[in-house]
Amino acid sequence: MLCDKCNKNTATIHFTKIINGQVEERHLCENCAKENNELDFTFEVPFSFEKLFTGLIDSMQEDTGKRRDVVCPKCGLTYKKFQEIGKFGCAKCYEVFNKDISSLLKGIHGHNTHQGKVPVKTKDKVIQKKAIESLRIELEKSIEKEDFERAAYLRDEINRLKEKLGEI
Repeated sequence: MLCDKCNKNTATIHFTKIINGQVEERHLCENCAKENNELDFTFEVPFSFEKLFTGLIDSMQEDTGKRRDVVCPKCGLTYKKFQEIGKFGCAKCYEVFNKDISSLLKGIHGHNTHQGKVPVKTKDKVIQKKAIESLRIELEKSIEKEDFERAAYLRDEINRLKEKLGEI
C-alpha cells in the first residue's frame, strides 16, 4: 500500500482518527508520518512497543508519583526503571507492580489472568485449578443466596478436586 500523502513510498504507519463518530483512516510512509501535524507524538524508529505500553500505564494512573519508589525484592527493578524500559526483570515483578498495571492489562486483554496455551504436562492441573476457582465463586454465591444444600455439594466437589491434585 502506498503512502496517502506522497503516493511514492510504502505506507508503514497506519492510524485511525475518530472525531464525533466520523472515522478517517490514514496510511503514511515513515517520512510523511514524521511531518504530519495531526499526530501528537514523535515516531521512534524502530517503533518501541515497550514505550507505548509504559505510556499507557502512565496515562491511566491517577497519582503517577505515588508508587514510583516500589522496588522488586527479587531482581531489584524499580518502577521508574520499568517505565523506561517497558519490560519486567523477573516473574516477581508482576506481583510487585500489580496495582500499577492490573487495570491496563484488563483493558488490553479483557482479563488479568493467563488465558492462553499451557504446557501439555501441566494442562490437567491448570484445568483443575481453574475449575476449583470457578466452584469457589459459585460456592460464595450459593452461601449469599442461603442455598446451603448447593453450597455443601460445591464444597465437596472442591475438596474432591483438591484431593485429586494432592492439595489435601
